[in-house]
Amino acid sequence: MIKVGVIGAGGRMGRMLIQAVVQNPQTILAGAVERTGSSLVGVDAGELVNINKANVALVDDLANVIDDIDVLIDFSLPESTVKNLQLCSEKGVNMVIGTTGLNDEQNTILQKASEKIAIVYAGNYSTGVNLSLKLLEIASKAFGETADVEILEAHHKHKIDAPSGTAYMMAEAVAKGRGQNLKDVAIYGRQGQTGERKQGEIGIHAIRGGEIVGDHTVMFISDGEIVEITHKARERMTFASGAVRASVWVTSQTNGLFDMQDVLGLKD
Repeated sequence: MIKVGVIGAGGRMGRMLIQAVVQNPQTILAGAVERTGSSLVGVDAGELVNINKANVALVDDLANVIDDIDVLIDFSLPESTVKNLQLCSEKGVNMVIGTTGLNDEQNTILQKASEKIAIVYAGNYSTGVNLSLKLLEIASKAFGETADVEILEAHHKHKIDAPSGTAYMMAEAVAKGRGQNLKDVAIYGRQGQTGERKQGEIGIHAIRGGEIVGDHTVMFISDGEIVEITHKARERMTFASGAVRASVWVTSQTNGLFDMQDVLGLKD
């Protein structure tokens, strides 16, 4: 059995991850970490997901459980993820990371840590989304710059970053298919006198409201036709189950930086 630790165990995603770990026949929950000062510290993790006693009490310091786990799943905030990366790389514990919004400096730390441990890092762990990424790369190669590309993403009102990590992944897939550098062609929303749309631009737009789990649509708009590739998530367990699947896969890796397409065998 693969011993899994979960960061942010008391949060919405953390509880889903605990449930997914418990339900997967290849994994066992061996650590659950919550923020310092949380009233949930000391509570048995099983109580969070209405299952039998898990015999894993929530702690407020990863160092307290790091020696008990084989892999850590981290869907937290960039600052927290960087600290966890440093400890995991010191202890030789592989990671599955779903944290979005890492800056260039934090991405450098991620890359450096992957020289010592194996890391799966993805903005989305759904099988459907990662299949969509493959389709997007194929479509962008076929259309080239003859079609204008616009990406529209919608999430719940509680999401604190925009655009979503998945929208970035989709934009990167399009740019890769076209042979572009995304930083050179991305346009985030439009306002005022923007002028005529430039050929090769990739528009990215974010909607926030209600309890939308996650909707993404990429439009390839040519003069004579429009092709849309859409993915709609209907429950968060899809992401949690994918992350646990990644945690099983990453334990067979020594070191390196991977994504969900590696886990699913979709890479060329």
